[in-house]
Amino acid sequence: MNSENEKLEKQAYRKLPTNSLPVSRERVAELMAEEWKRFTRDTAGSGVEFDVAKESVPLGVTSSFQHWDPYPISIVSAQGAYMTDVDGRKLLDLSMGFGAMLAGHLNPEVVKEIHKATDEGMLFVTPSPISRDAAERICRRFDIDQVRFANSGTEADMYAVRLAKAYTGKEGIVKMEGGYHGSYDPMAVSAKPSLAEAGPADNPIPVIAPGTHPGLIFVIPFNDLDAVKRLFAEKATEIACLIVEPVLENLGIVLPDAGYLQGLRDLCDEYKVILIFDEVKTGLTAGPRGAGNRIGVKPDLVTLAKSIGGGLPLAAFGGKKELMDAVTDGRMAHFGTFNGNPLAMAGVRAIDTICTPEALAHAEALNYQALDRITEIIAEFQLPAQTVGMGVKGCITWATEPVRNYRDYKATDFEVAELSWLWSLNRGIITPPGLDEQWLISLAHGQAEIDKLVEDFRELAQALRA
Repeated sequence: MNSENEKLEKQAYRKLPTNSLPVSRERVAELMAEEWKRFTRDTAGSGVEFDVAKESVPLGVTSSFQHWDPYPISIVSAQGAYMTDVDGRKLLDLSMGFGAMLAGHLNPEVVKEIHKATDEGMLFVTPSPISRDAAERICRRFDIDQVRFANSGTEADMYAVRLAKAYTGKEGIVKMEGGYHGSYDPMAVSAKPSLAEAGPADNPIPVIAPGTHPGLIFVIPFNDLDAVKRLFAEKATEIACLIVEPVLENLGIVLPDAGYLQGLRDLCDEYKVILIFDEVKTGLTAGPRGAGNRIGVKPDLVTLAKSIGGGLPLAAFGGKKELMDAVTDGRMAHFGTFNGNPLAMAGVRAIDTICTPEALAHAEALNYQALDRITEIIAEFQLPAQTVGMGVKGCITWATEPVRNYRDYKATDFEVAELSWLWSLNRGIITPPGLDEQWLISLAHGQAEIDKLVEDFRELAQALRA
């Protein structure tokens, strides 16, 4: 197990505080009030845009996650590592489309490939050397036999699960409590369940989202192989697949325990359950060939999106030919007018060219530099926080113990997390509005951006301890 721990430590980053002290709740409340006043003072244009948008768009946003009270920031343009909002403020983008903008906004190589594609055709709805080339690139990079394209992570996960059902002839799906795999009915179960409804930590009750009909779904805790063994021993004859993010990125960054993913692989083999790695959010942000390849565990099927398309709407699912044969022989039909869209395929070509091991290693080194420096600030100010990272993504989790699953995540300090997000937003740094997301260091970020991120956190630490 020591060698497994050492291997995991080389692939990921987690530093816990050694001498932390609580933060003053009164000080947090005082700072929060000040920061919300500053927000509404400096973002009046976004407030006006929100009032107009909500007349034609529910919540004034095109995806419910984009909304927050009193209103979200409205962006008019982006270039490199920065975005500009309707108030003219230049914001350092550390969200980067959750990984979709891994190459940076308007990366020249991506733009060049898209322009080339628009000269040749925007949509064929037929086979094409363009889509065949993109498929070969994805298979080669992620070490899979065959792949099919889709348009979103939700679609990719949905089809991967359907494929597992078609191949096995079984209906049951296993997912992790707190795991997010898009809005397909079974995947919406227990994505962020209320603890009042979720039952005991070691045996969670599936919490069904309103308006969905998930079918046969089982929910287990992440990082708990005993829970998998118990479930498989009782229900394996009903279970088609187990779907999991190799690194949970719906709850900050939750790393797998040493040996956990290999344990899942072994149990799925033993009980003849299809293992699906959802790499929609990890993908190339976790390394040149994805998280599974980096950690050294190969699933039966993998789903991809965001980082593989250069900012174009694109997703994919693929894996072993034996399973993909269920598409070939018609056991699972897979359709989509925009599958293999030439513009999205141009994104694949560009990203495959840009995201070399050397380029990603450079971005990762910058990310780990930021994590190291923030860890030092946490120690200096004795903050009850930890730093966690994987590849080019990182986060600060406001907890002193390792976060290994959804219940640990629910015990973190969301009030300080919200303050940290709002503090940065008011000072020209935009991160995802959820308190469960990560920053992303893209190929467009450099030393100046790392310094800005670190110094911003130092100022927050000083304010908390003032």
